[in-house]
Amino acid sequence: MRGDYARETAAERPGIAQPVPVREVPALAWRPIFLVSLLLFLVLLGAWEAYWRAFGATPGYYNSDGEWAQQRRRIDAGEGNKTVLIGASRMLFDLRLDVWQKAAGERPIQLAIEGTSALPVLEDLAADPNFTGHLLVGVASDVLFAGFAYRGDVVPYYHKQSPSQRIGNRLSRWLIEPYFAFFDFDFALAAVLKRQGWPARAGMPVIYDVRKLLEQGPDRDTHMWSKVETDPQYRELARAIWAQRFDAPPPPNMDTPEKLQKVIDTQIERAVAAVTKLRARGVKVLFVRPPTGGRYLEFDNKVFPREKTWDVLLAKTGAPGIHFQDYPELHRNWDLPEWSHLSLADSGHYTTALYTIIERDFWPKDDKHAAAR
Repeated sequence: MRGDYARETAAERPGIAQPVPVREVPALAWRPIFLVSLLLFLVLLGAWEAYWRAFGATPGYYNSDGEWAQQRRRIDAGEGNKTVLIGASRMLFDLRLDVWQKAAGERPIQLAIEGTSALPVLEDLAADPNFTGHLLVGVASDVLFAGFAYRGDVVPYYHKQSPSQRIGNRLSRWLIEPYFAFFDFDFALAAVLKRQGWPARAGMPVIYDVRKLLEQGPDRDTHMWSKVETDPQYRELARAIWAQRFDAPPPPNMDTPEKLQKVIDTQIERAVAAVTKLRARGVKVLFVRPPTGGRYLEFDNKVFPREKTWDVLLAKTGAPGIHFQDYPELHRNWDLPEWSHLSLADSGHYTTALYTIIERDFWPKDDKHAAAR
């Protein structure tokens, strides 16, 4: 029994500790409650999954920092002499690993990251003595020369990834990703709510995030999502989102020619330092400028002209490069649904054409096999 010192409020019992309240658990039918809750959860989960499948989504592997780290770890686990692909989304979308493997006899390690300059990964590999292979560096002019790194924190994530994070990534790959289509950044409830037609705030422009454009395999083998190719409305949405950048004023650090040139020079200096380290230990570095078209190519040519960016990059690093406009095999009437990335079919043709040039002019297969030995 509780003593007379117990009061309803602390104010009525100064200096005396309040007793632990005792409350009986109500006698309810907990088993039916649990079953009904489970059923409701499964119904809502099934409805969410069905909605996104009807939208055109299919199960695929999550383009996560954990998956990138898993591929990066291969270099330090005995595969440091392999070919590695880095760059932004065009290196991720446009190069098919299966096609490359068929031509080269080996499957490259895919470390390209969408919306992110190649430089953070280039610098990370330059600092890693375990990497002694061949490096193909994708150049997206508006990303690399602007120093833009949408997912630049993936490199420090790799170096700090905890055991629990590794386990979580593996469990996700085993239990969720191969089975659920809704498991994607673009289909998360927070992302869906963010892009609803909320009232605009005065003086605040409405900026739409890039929508889902890719589908990814278990080792980051990536290609364009079929909906971008087959759904005209979705394709126009993707183009409109890119056009936001073309039509917007430049950011404050690039709003004058002098500021822009300073940013470009800084990125090239970073590339020079990293390439120098890599080549000093025998790594062969090759830059690649993948194809673009439409307004995207017009924007790049206007803001990041080749003579001030690509040509200077090659001259100062001393590394060779392949620009799609320099090779008839690469300067074709490619299918670029949203101006920036190749369709699924053309990405296979492009990979074949690019590898043929690389083997013929830069990395003969016999030399690569000798280096591997």
